[in-house]
Amino acid sequence: MNMKMKKPSTIRIARLPFGRVRSLPPASGIALITVLFLTILMSILALTMMVSVNSDMFINGYYGNTRAAYYAADSGMNVARQNLVNELKLSINQHPCLGWGANASDSACIPAPLDQVGAPATALSYLLSTYNSLSGGQVNSGSASASWPSSFLITNTANCTNSFAAAAGSPAITQTVVNTISLNTQYTFTFNYTLCATGTATANTNTALQRSTIREMGTIIMSVKSVDIPPPTFAGYGTFIDKYTPCFAPLTPGIFSGPSFTNGAWQVSNRGQFIFTDHVGQANQYLDYWIGSTCNQSTSTTYPGVNVTWEQGISVGQPTIALPTNSYSQQWAIVDGYGCGETSGPNCTSASTTGSKPNFATYLKDINQNAYNATATSGVYFPWTPGANTYGNTVSTGSGLTTGYGGGFYIEGNANIVLTPGSDGSGNPTQIYTITQGATTTTITTDVVANTTNIVQGGTSKTLTGVPANLVSSPGTATPGTLLYVDGTVTGLSGPGEGQAAIQYNSMVTVVAKNDIDITGDIRYTVEPVTVNTADTIVSPTYNASAVNVFGAYTCAGNIVLSSPYSDKNLEVDGSLAAIGAMTTDNPPGYCTSSTCGFTVNGSINTFTNVGGQSQTHIFVEAVNTQNVYFDRRYTVWGNGFAPPWFPGIANSGSYSASVPTITPTQQRTSWAWIAQQ
Repeated sequence: MNMKMKKPSTIRIARLPFGRVRSLPPASGIALITVLFLTILMSILALTMMVSVNSDMFINGYYGNTRAAYYAADSGMNVARQNLVNELKLSINQHPCLGWGANASDSACIPAPLDQVGAPATALSYLLSTYNSLSGGQVNSGSASASWPSSFLITNTANCTNSFAAAAGSPAITQTVVNTISLNTQYTFTFNYTLCATGTATANTNTALQRSTIREMGTIIMSVKSVDIPPPTFAGYGTFIDKYTPCFAPLTPGIFSGPSFTNGAWQVSNRGQFIFTDHVGQANQYLDYWIGSTCNQSTSTTYPGVNVTWEQGISVGQPTIALPTNSYSQQWAIVDGYGCGETSGPNCTSASTTGSKPNFATYLKDINQNAYNATATSGVYFPWTPGANTYGNTVSTGSGLTTGYGGGFYIEGNANIVLTPGSDGSGNPTQIYTITQGATTTTITTDVVANTTNIVQGGTSKTLTGVPANLVSSPGTATPGTLLYVDGTVTGLSGPGEGQAAIQYNSMVTVVAKNDIDITGDIRYTVEPVTVNTADTIVSPTYNASAVNVFGAYTCAGNIVLSSPYSDKNLEVDGSLAAIGAMTTDNPPGYCTSSTCGFTVNGSINTFTNVGGQSQTHIFVEAVNTQNVYFDRRYTVWGNGFAPPWFPGIANSGSYSASVPTITPTQQRTSWAWIAQQ
């Protein structure tokens, strides 16, 4: 069967008239809806991003303005604090002076501020009137004109009130006896302040939310010092160094208590902590800071990387301190109780005695009443009153003599000396001196209460009336004091043993030697003038007023040699130690070479403790692991002349000319707080 295939139908697309759209089936509109949805979504995302960016910009702007306001307030605080200091300094009398009147209640004697009520009130009033508007406290002026246009003002708010007034007990006054006149040489004024500083990002921002206010409370201390006057003796220094050549070597780190002075330059390093508790002075204009092996000279009191604290400040460019050229005054003290030589006094008016050695053959005898023999190589001598078994003073200078006793004992040749506290049969305290020269031992016992001096040598024993006496502090009045002068080397000087007392509580002793003084063991006070614990750290800055014992050691041509015979290699010496002499060949034995007149160590020492002070011409490198120097505060009582008997005096002490007062301001913040802006 023939079948014919049917042709497929032809699809015809109708041609629509122009401008008309053929309708599509319903499913064909999904694409349009999708596009519209995505468009809306993108619009929402864009809007969200815009809002987020605007919020971030707003927050960042607010934060920036807030921080700018804070820093403006902080800058204002610094300006305000310094402004108070500047105003106080303007009220200080700048006329040259050596010191002010001793009557602290007399307003005419107070250098600054002259009125402790008016001066701070005037300073605060000026501050509040100068910075009472934002336009007056712009921080973008001057060299900072291109900085952020912040401003500040100093004003009272509901939560903060500015105040500035003298603290209770201000001022603290330091008195010094200058040429026999007691003067106020330093005033330390203390003022308490409260400052309120408000900062803004710009000078015209008045919105509270864009302001920042801080409150600071603290103290401003104004130290006004007339002139650095040296003490009457070298015992007045905790540390004194004559030849400290700039960039020589740094000090051993530690605490340096007591006034300190050098005719050279102080040198500290980055190898530890340095604390100077009292005022420090030096002749050089620069301080030396060691960083490793590099010495850096600077006029600044601080240096990066160096941990040093000058608690009472430091003065540079000071006049040098003259050194003793001989020990004649100590030799004279043996026979007259005064010490003619560098020292002036009722017995030191004759040119035949002042500046010269005494004629010992006339005044001194040994225990057997043999006159002093200058050719002898050993012997212990002391003054006698002719015709009587009385220990006393027989020196005449041609102008009369104030009655008194001799000052001690003259030891010819080398000697070993042991100092021991003792007591007599009635329990009275005594001081015992054991002097060994070869096979000869001389034991001297002074009894202040019984007023006797007992001398024993071999089989001979004598008890003399009187004790060695010091007439320097109170002319005409004999104050017990003993000087041992060794015309040679002290081969050993110690107490009875480690940790044991050597100086009785009512004994005042000085050992002087022509050559070296070898300290070979502990020399301790029975009653310590300052309080130290077993760790050798200071506990109290006060001293024991009843501790009238005192010890000194002095050589003007030799070294003080330290050695420890103990197993722990520790050593303690209570007293003021001086190895000082001028670098001159005039008037021997006052002559220091480059290797003498300093402190040296025989062997090594673990810890060396000195309760007193140290003075030296040269500073040497010592084999000491740790050194603690605790200044004896009793030496600051210059008006009473307290010092080891006949200790070397400072020739130019009190002879300084007037100078412009030194003003040292110190600022200390005690509290800080951000307060809500009203």
